[in-house]
Amino acid sequence: MSKISRYSPELRERAVRMVLDNRPDYPSEWAAFTAISKLLGMTPETLRTWVRKTQVNTGSRHGITSDERARFKQLERENKDLRRANAILKDASIFFATELDGQTRR
Repeated sequence: MSKISRYSPELRERAVRMVLDNRPDYPSEWAAFTAISKLLGMTPETLRTWVRKTQVNTGSRHGITSDERARFKQLERENKDLRRANAILKDASIFFATELDGQTRR
């Protein structure tokens, strides 16, 4: 399930490209985020997040890429489902074992 974004992918790409291309024209990276975000109608923090994700995904910054993050989430969901299934099977085996023995659990 994905979130609906207020901004199109084209706008995101354009904004990130503008920051990366025009960064030397500003005294700091935050100044570039602030100026460019005002031009494009978003918050500087939103733009900063997009730039960081792009840098990680392209390998110019250390971190977990978007593909890796999605894979981790998928594996965590599978792990949770398998743990739940194992718990159900364990409870079922205990139930049937006590039924066969004729004993009741206390």
